[in-house]
Amino acid sequence: MVSNRTTLHAAAGLAALSLFALPSEVSARDRFITVASTTSTENSGLFDHILPKFDAASGIEVRVIAVGTGAAIKLAEDGNADVLFVHHRPSEMAFVADGFGVKRFDVMYNDFILVGPQSDPAGIHDGTNLALALKKIAATKAPFTSRADGSGTHKMELSLWVAADIDVKAASGTWYRETGSSMGATLNTASAMEAYTLTDRGTWIKFGNKGPLIIKVEGDPRLFNPYGVILVNPQRHPHTKAADGQRFIDWLLSKTGQKIIAEYRIDGKLAFFSNAESPRNAF
Repeated sequence: MVSNRTTLHAAAGLAALSLFALPSEVSARDRFITVASTTSTENSGLFDHILPKFDAASGIEVRVIAVGTGAAIKLAEDGNADVLFVHHRPSEMAFVADGFGVKRFDVMYNDFILVGPQSDPAGIHDGTNLALALKKIAATKAPFTSRADGSGTHKMELSLWVAADIDVKAASGTWYRETGSSMGATLNTASAMEAYTLTDRGTWIKFGNKGPLIIKVEGDPRLFNPYGVILVNPQRHPHTKAADGQRFIDWLLSKTGQKIIAEYRIDGKLAFFSNAESPRNAF
């Protein structure tokens, strides 16, 4: 906060002068959209890779609110975002069906993986059968950390426990530990506790504090992780920036946007695979 009155007046004078001298620059800086998205797109570094390119092409700044998928959807439902960009298809389809979104589009995908300590107390070894791995974790009461935050990852994790016929609610606070935190924080907890956890691959590749953790299960078809993008319905929230929001969506789905997503690497490894159904030539 500025406490010096002279400095405050000088700053105000310069700001006023700039309004007359550089109206086009001020206008450009004020042109932005708000995207409610999941932490995985932020933590993986994908937005740092793609958003400057969209800004350069369109003159539109994208301001991201990165939270769990459940919280991102609530922000969009309340009209506090122009675009929703998350990764839990059932919730996304419900968002559209309930009239909060215009239409869902596939943008990209990666996968979830189960990571755990090299000591492997549950005896999972390296596998591709996620249900079998979860049964072993529950049977041995090996520690497992859950985001427990309503995120897309958390929703996926809960559905996988149900498919494995395991009641984790009954185990809460014992071997099943709920962090109520982001993916990065949950991975940090798993690393410190030498516990198992479910994570998206992009965040895992970017994560720097792996410690004793390694990938234990990958490649199970149930671990497919699609991302969708949806324009918040301007009929529900007329104040949203529908035209610029749609321009961002069109760019993501364009051949240019899809190519830029596919080019993103973390330590030389692909983090996401673009999969718009019919990439567009222009936006």
